[in-house]
Amino acid sequence: MNRQDPIGIFDSGLGGLTVVKAVRERMPQEDVIYYGDTAHVPYGSKSQETILSFTRDALRFFLSHNVKCMVIACNTATALALPEIKAESPVPVLGVIEAGARAAVRASQSKKIGVIGTPATIASEAYTKALRKLEPSCDIYAHPCSLFVPFVEEGWLDRPATAMVIEEYLRPLKMAQIDTLILGCTHYPLLAPKISEFLGPEVRLVDSASSCAEELEEILKEKELLRPEGEGSETFFVTDGAAKFAENGSRFLGRSLQAIKFTPSK
Repeated sequence: MNRQDPIGIFDSGLGGLTVVKAVRERMPQEDVIYYGDTAHVPYGSKSQETILSFTRDALRFFLSHNVKCMVIACNTATALALPEIKAESPVPVLGVIEAGARAAVRASQSKKIGVIGTPATIASEAYTKALRKLEPSCDIYAHPCSLFVPFVEEGWLDRPATAMVIEEYLRPLKMAQIDTLILGCTHYPLLAPKISEFLGPEVRLVDSASSCAEELEEILKEKELLRPEGEGSETFFVTDGAAKFAENGSRFLGRSLQAIKFTPSK
């Protein structure tokens, strides 16, 4: 590992591009390699064994490209595979859950914190455990929102149906009077305006992508792996559907994607 090596960012599909965006905004000098396992998306309904196998494939891919660290941008993979991947990896590995939990505890005044994510992420109780470790007295309201990912990937950000589903999912959290909501899936920031519109301005939304980028910078500084200067590059690898990835990915990055390559899944 050295400072000039790239950062590897892994996700099951498109959602991790919100982490790419946050990392590039914070550390524009860094090279980024993105691995999107689009052949197997979504991960949210798959077993732990399957997700661990896919995440191991991503680690092997990154090590073959000499990354200096790996970011698991997928909340589901973080919840179900992070400890094993950390133990097996020769390079630092960072997930999005602990970073999001820390940001939520800092943001919350009432310590009534909501968490939304895929069914697998919520069922793992990974956010609940992380929050309890940081703030044992907090009240946690966790709710799966399985329709949010397909809505985002279809670009249904302003449809009436999307607003109805947001209201249906989040009504119990609003009634619980949470003051902070963790967007526990990297797709969900694209729905943040509509979510905030329903919950009201008094509820703070915590985007785990931004929190993860902040912690990544701290880790690279601590290990003296932060590239001091230069203009970084981006390379995107997907396991299926490169054309669709390019088309839909622009919504996540806010700009067009370049250098998209196909790599077959194992």
